[in-house]
This record gives sequence, C-alpha cells and structure tokens, in this order.
Amino acid sequence: MNILLTVLLAGLSMVGPLAIDTYLPSFPAIGAEFGATPLAVQQTLSLFLFCFAFMMLFYGTLSDTFGRRPIILGSLVLYIGACVGGAVAGSLGFLLACRVLQGLASGAGSVVGRAIVQDRFSGAEAQKILGHIMMVFGLAPALAPILGGWLQVSYGWRSIFWFLALFGAVMMFAVWRWLPESLAPRDRHPFHFGTIAGNYLKVLRHRQFLLLAVALGVAFGGFALYIGSAAYFVMHILHLPETAFAWLFIPLVAGMVVGSAVSGKVAHRYAQDKLVWIAYAGMALAALANVAYTYLFTAAIPWAVLPLFFYSLALAIAMPPLSLMALNHFPNNSGLAASMQSFIQMTLFALVSGLVAPLLFDSAFKLACGVLGCLVVSLLAWVLAHAGKAPARQG
Repeated sequence: MNILLTVLLAGLSMVGPLAIDTYLPSFPAIGAEFGATPLAVQQTLSLFLFCFAFMMLFYGTLSDTFGRRPIILGSLVLYIGACVGGAVAGSLGFLLACRVLQGLASGAGSVVGRAIVQDRFSGAEAQKILGHIMMVFGLAPALAPILGGWLQVSYGWRSIFWFLALFGAVMMFAVWRWLPESLAPRDRHPFHFGTIAGNYLKVLRHRQFLLLAVALGVAFGGFALYIGSAAYFVMHILHLPETAFAWLFIPLVAGMVVGSAVSGKVAHRYAQDKLVWIAYAGMALAALANVAYTYLFTAAIPWAVLPLFFYSLALAIAMPPLSLMALNHFPNNSGLAASMQSFIQMTLFALVSGLVAPLLFDSAFKLACGVLGCLVVSLLAWVLAHAGKAPARQG
C-alpha cells in the first residue's frame, strides 16, 4: 500500500513540474506564431509560477477543512480545462490566461500530498516516504523537456498542452480510484476566517519555521535559475537544438533522484541536522566547481552540466529533513503549514526564475555565480535556524 501511495503522491507532485518544463523547448515557436518577444513568452512561465505559489497558500488550509480528496480532485478538473484552453489558444493573451489558471490549479497535489504523508506517518518513516516521493517525482523535470522537444518537432507546441491535459485526466482517475481520504471528519478544522487568519499569523510569526522554509526555498533557487534559463542556456550558450534539453535536465534531475534515494536510505541512521550539514557541504563544493569551470573555460557539454548533477544530489538530501523540521513545528495544522512552506518556496522559485534568471541567462559564468549566491543566503538562513532551534515535536 505504501508503494501505491508513494507512486500516486509522486504523480500528483509531477503535475506542476510537467506544466513548467514540457513546453520550454517551444518558447521560440510560440514567440514566432504570436509575434511575441522572448521576454513576453517568458511571462507565460513567470505568471504560471506566481499563481502556482499563490494558491499554495490555500490548498493546505482548504484540505484541513474539506478533506484531502475533494481538493485534489477539484484542482485537477480546473487543470485539465486550462490545458485544453492552452492547446486551442488563438493569441498570446489567451495563452497567458490559460497559464494563469493552470498555475492556480497545479499545486494541490504537492501541497496536499505533504499533508497526507503527515497524516499517515511521522519521524524517520515520514522522511523516508517523502524521499521516495521526491525520487519518483524527479522523473518529471528530466523527461518533460525531452518529451516536449520531440512533441514540438513532430506535432507543434499545441500537442504539448494536449499531453498535459491527458496526464491530468489519468491522475484524476487514479486519485478517484485508489487514493483514500486520510483526514477523518472529526480531525478537520471548521472554516472560520478569523481562526484561519490567526493560524496563518501563528505560522508567519514562527521564526524557525520561516528560516527553514527560506533555507530550502533559496537553495532550490539555484535549481530554479537553470529552469528559468533553460531555453537560452541550451540553445544559445551550449548551441544545442530543441531536442537536446536532456543535456541540462537529466543531470539536474538524476541528481535529485539519486539524492532523494540516499536521503530515504539514511533517514533511520543519521540525525536530520547532520544530514543537512553534509548536504550543504556537497552543494558548496558543486557550486564552487561550477563557478571555477565557467570562469576558466567556455561552457560545453558535459562539463557545463556535471556540477549541476552534484548540486541537485546534495540539495535532494537536504530537502526531506529541512521540510519535516519545519512542518513538525505545527503537527496539528500540517495542511496549513505545508501550504505556507510551499508558498514561500515557490514564491522564491518564481522570483529567481522569472526575475533573476533573465538578468543572468546570457552567461554561464553569471548563472554559476547566481547559484553560489543563492547557496550563501540559504546557508545563512539554516545557520540562524539551527542556532536558535528548540526540540521539534515529531508526528
């Protein structure tokens, strides 16, 4: 049963990444069809990410009130409709509107999935399950741009949105058929605006929770820089065709998959703090190697992407313990805490990929320095959180 649950939750977590990454190879084609500049087409990604982050504030709270299944199923209905709209869009404005709706509907699986894990597991077992989910989920960003590139070449960019609609329909059927409700009616919170607002303020005032969420979100910002710069990095810096996005995404995501597997394997052997320190050491070595290489040499495969594999591997080791340490501060409001955590992380992701990446994506060296900068900020947040930590309640 745990295997089926892991696969289902991983599949739900893939909904957002697929919507982000699959159409990246189509940026030039979308711009050409609608007569839009690269910056205008970039907004189809930026608006999606901001809406994705915004709705993460509410999915956990809504699931605490109405249950986990109804929120996931409702969001998938909206997601499928947005994908179909994108497939038939006749203008960039209409495509932007569909991407906004897509962003609003894409985050329920990842947010509510974390709450489901908290409902059913605790401590090292929860960390192990989250690690396995991230390992399966990591396939999405690796496969998405490769599939998107071939769909673009074979059938055009609209076929990508039809594919996303089909994936959403498959996940909707799987949830309806095999995902049981994990939050009993007696454990749900009444939908009182004052109470919900008070709970949000309680989370926002918790210094350690915020520092841990920022530490994870900014470290992931290094990953976000290359996601936001993918089209330019692959086609202009590495001088590869739209079918060659695998050169960027396979190292990034292979590192995530391997790191998640390692994190799950060692969850019962090492304290969470120790794993995080080890992970930061690995990220620092990878980021410094990337800066040194891009300063000394012209970016070329495979050396330009090898440090990214090791950075994402170390990041994936840190993600489950950092996430759980934050969530464990609010065991009775796990959905709301998961929402706030996801909102912070995705807002940072959106800011980095939507605003910072366009400033850096004309240079491999600038991108490498951006990753190192993100890591320094993340490490500072972790040190501050760790310095003032109190024993976190498990479960």
